[in-house]
Amino acid sequence: MFKKILFATTASPTCDNAAKVAFDLELKWDAKLIVFHVLGVPTRGYSPFVTDVRTGEIEQPDPDYIEWVKEEMKNTYAVLLEDSENSVLEAAVGVPHREILRMARKENVDMIIMGAHTRADDVGATKYRSIAGSTMQKVAKAARCPVVIISRPCTTCWKLFSNIVIGTDFSKAAHSAFLWAYRLAKEVGAKLHIFHAFDISGANFAQAQGQPEIEQKIAAARKRIEAAYIPLMKDFDNYGIEIWEGIPYVEILKFAREKKADLIVMAHHTREVDPEEAELGSTVEQVVLRAACPVASVNHPDKVTERVA
Repeated sequence: MFKKILFATTASPTCDNAAKVAFDLELKWDAKLIVFHVLGVPTRGYSPFVTDVRTGEIEQPDPDYIEWVKEEMKNTYAVLLEDSENSVLEAAVGVPHREILRMARKENVDMIIMGAHTRADDVGATKYRSIAGSTMQKVAKAARCPVVIISRPCTTCWKLFSNIVIGTDFSKAAHSAFLWAYRLAKEVGAKLHIFHAFDISGANFAQAQGQPEIEQKIAAARKRIEAAYIPLMKDFDNYGIEIWEGIPYVEILKFAREKKADLIVMAHHTREVDPEEAELGSTVEQVVLRAACPVASVNHPDKVTERVA
């Protein structure tokens, strides 16, 4: 399923968790892993100098300097590279998200793996700010393939791949996310947990709803899942359906912990807008920053609809 994986890294400790997942997946899928670092952002115009993305210092990226950066990358991931069978180290100069997307298109990768943020901040501080890294946001918005985002140390890292949670809100983007999650679950023999969180937060209702009304809407959501998704899975029967009420990102995180999820799959956005214009949805952003397992953001259907049967 994954022939080529792009691991976008700053080659710093902030990407160590994502690196572990990337190298694990290379071995699991016998895939080509491209370890890619954008080493510097051009200062201005046709200047031969760049601002190093790690140190903030001004450098002149001649061939020798780029080779030195690759050597540093090799040292950074020396332990992981010992077991790697099909990885390559690449470095480039440019605006990070543009170069990552350019490399992804050039190599026609099936997945991009990256950290939720690149600054060496405490993870908790990032959570309270409720923002993810701008590079990650821009890559997730424009990538033609799913983007797997790693925010924290991963307990399973897909080595014992058995549970996939797909969080749906029934949007068009969520349909693409479901197809990708189903295809992955079928291929690896994992159980697919189809989950919908019925939002009962006060911001969505003028007045509180009674329990009978909530239960009616939960029943309606189950019927909607059964009508929209179950026929697409044909003879695949290793799935479950759950609808909980509450604040969506909180319920998704609780459900994923309960099911010991190896992966959470969600739509990049929920509004019915052009994928090129969509911003990262607040629910998926909160899940990304708090989840104990990788989170896959699916925006475009390009790598989703192939061979889903």
